[in-house]
Amino acid sequence: MNNAELKGAVFDMDGVLVDTEKLYVRFWIESAADFGYCMTEENVLSIRSLARKFADVKLKSIFGADFPCMQVREHRTKLLDAFIEKNGVEPKKGLFDALEYLCSGKIKMAVATATPTDRAVKMLNRIGILTYFDSVVGGDMVQNGKPEPDIYLKATSELKLSPESCTAFEDSPNGIKSAYSAGCHAVMIPDLTPPDEEIMPMISAVYTSLDEAVYFFEDRRC
Repeated sequence: MNNAELKGAVFDMDGVLVDTEKLYVRFWIESAADFGYCMTEENVLSIRSLARKFADVKLKSIFGADFPCMQVREHRTKLLDAFIEKNGVEPKKGLFDALEYLCSGKIKMAVATATPTDRAVKMLNRIGILTYFDSVVGGDMVQNGKPEPDIYLKATSELKLSPESCTAFEDSPNGIKSAYSAGCHAVMIPDLTPPDEEIMPMISAVYTSLDEAVYFFEDRRC
């Protein structure tokens, strides 16, 4: 990766901005159980940040060709939405400090999430951070979702910046692969799983929280 000055920050949403990955695990498992399938945490983590078409292939490889992906997913969404409506959702540690830091440095910001755009906008608005972002790119805005590079290429294009001048903040291996393939500086903030040997060569840095991760910009911002 080159040492171009960093002008943009692109964030995954679930597990990076909002503490929702643990909820996805819970409700994937509960939804699958309601359909008679014994889904494990490992199964859920294997599809984390994957585009739906890739996730469905993975799920059918685990549970068989008859696994009702669409129905289980829709039921999971209903369970998740009901929980969030009642209990709210937590921002990730250091979120507001990180956004203020980048804003003060005039860094352009976007979100690149596998979540459909309208749901992502609603979530960001719910926790009061939507106005920080110049663009929100959901999984429905690209032909090929993560781990393909399309969503990061789209997000950086929306910012009118080259991928090489942007840092991508991700928590999952599939997200790291997407950001790295697009040409971004891939920074990992692990949530449910640590980086593995496969993705370590793709990662520019690893941090424990967002308020630490933004200091990746310290020596590179304009």
